[in-house]
Order: sequence, then C-alpha cells, then structure tokens
Amino acid sequence: MATERWKIVFMGVPEFAVPCLRALHDEHEVLAVVTQPDRLSGRGLRRTKPPVKALAEQLGLPVLQPETLRRRSVREELAGFKADIFVVVAFGQILRPRVLTLPRHGCLNVHASLLPRYRGAAPIQWAVLDGEAKSGVTIMELDAGIDTGPMLLQREIPLAIDETAGTLHDRLAPLGARLLMEAIEGLQSGAVKPRAQDHSRATEARMLTKADGKIDFSRQAREVDRWIRGLDPWPGAYVDLGEAGRLKLYNSRFHEEAQGAPGEVLAVDDRGALIACGEGGVWVGELQPAGKRRMSAAALAAGRGIARGVVLGA
Repeated sequence: MATERWKIVFMGVPEFAVPCLRALHDEHEVLAVVTQPDRLSGRGLRRTKPPVKALAEQLGLPVLQPETLRRRSVREELAGFKADIFVVVAFGQILRPRVLTLPRHGCLNVHASLLPRYRGAAPIQWAVLDGEAKSGVTIMELDAGIDTGPMLLQREIPLAIDETAGTLHDRLAPLGARLLMEAIEGLQSGAVKPRAQDHSRATEARMLTKADGKIDFSRQAREVDRWIRGLDPWPGAYVDLGEAGRLKLYNSRFHEEAQGAPGEVLAVDDRGALIACGEGGVWVGELQPAGKRRMSAAALAAGRGIARGVVLGA
C-alpha cells in the first residue's frame, strides 16, 4: 500500500490505460482525468467516448478533453489542481516542459515495452512483428523527449508462440497498473530511484497504418506469421481480392513443410487455411471477408469464399 495518498492528474485515452486509472482511484486521490475529445468511429460514424473517459464518468471524476495541451488556458487549469504527480498512459500527446514542471513530483509514464527498446506509438505490435521472445512494461519519468526519460521500474514477460498484439495488450495492461503502484510506493518510501536509459540501445516503434496490413506472401512464412499476429486486432492483416474487397486474416500459425506458389491456398480444413509463402506456409484459422463477420476458414470455404488452389493476392 502507498505510504501517502497523493493528489494525481491522470492523462490517458485507450483501453490500455483503464487498469491504471482504476488502480490509482483505489489508493490515491485522482483530481481529474485528461483525455482526447470524443471521436466519430465505426461504420455509422457514431460519436464514441475514449475508454478512459467512460471509466472516469463511472467513478465520478472530472474529465477534461482539450484538443491540445499547448493552450495557456489548459496549462492554467492543470496548474490549478496543484497535483503531486501527473500519470500519463498512452495519452497520444507530447507534454512540453511547461506542463512537465507543473506537478510537485513530476510526471510518470507507463510504457508497454522494455525501454529503451520500442520507443514510440506502437510498442506492443512491434514486439510481435519483430518476433521478440519477451516484452514488458517500463515505468519512467517523463522528460522533453519521446520515451527517453529516466526509468523507475521494469517488469518483463515471455511472449507465447501464438501471441497476438491483442493478447499481449491484455497481459501488459494489468501488469502496467501493478507496476505503476509499486513505483509510486517506491518513490514515496525512497526505495525506487530513477536510472538513465542506455540511449545507444534505443529502437523505434513507429505508428502503424491500415496500409501496413497488406500481406506479402512472397516473404518467409515465419515473417508472414508474425505480421498476421502482430496486426491482430488492429489494423488487421489482409489481402486484396479485387472486386470482392479485402480479406482479413487472423489466428495464424507457422507451417514449415508447405510448398506452393506464394499466396496459394494448399488446404482448407478444421485447422484453417494453409497458405503457401515464399518459404514454408501459414495456417490461417479465421478470416473476415469485406462487410462480413470474422469466421473460420472451413465456414468460409463452405460458403465458397475460399477454395484450395486459389492464389490470394495474385
């Protein structure tokens, strides 16, 4: 348990940040939650609240949704809280020095990688895309750079052979919340001290786009397998089927023995669709045709949406 109940301003947006906000609310005084404005999303373009805002409203916490923190009025409002710390989790905006210096004990960040590896917007996806054996969470102090500040605590976990970005996200989010609470307790007791990152070992996790999802089956199967898993659930791996639109691919497994033209469907059964790559192949367990739900390869084949001998992406 924390030795002192700190006054905290929380900044975050997506589902990954939700466990951290809940944990802070349980043990400290969250003065306000700062998140992004509601956005239009989905096919119906309905206005959707950020997940962090939805939780904040359930907890009865004040919510601020500025387009940017650069406006003087926003900085003055943040300064008025007289917070002990700001906690930032997947907020999507860079905090400038005039914001970083507002809280008494600075700003803490929960980052979903083992820094200095995978600085940037998509550390979870890139850990899977690159075939890492492990990932983890780092609690760090924010400075003016992008994920360059001194580290307080790190915790690593191994990646499963069938790990997707989605499953890794769901494992790291609660780990981040637990480690954040340990870091705050350690700062209060003096047991945790910041240590500088080794900047020479830094790598970048650039933001992904929908265009990154296009699969090139001429690549080696191990790479194709990682790419399908690393883009699940977003932006989603896919192949173009011409007038039929995009076919999204999920639930991939590497298969060493497959031989065929890159993109050729070699088999379809209860295991999925076996698709040949430049070397080896991949079993794809689930697929999603344009405008339809995600379904098993066998179900898609029964509806004549895929068949043995077809070359995907040709």
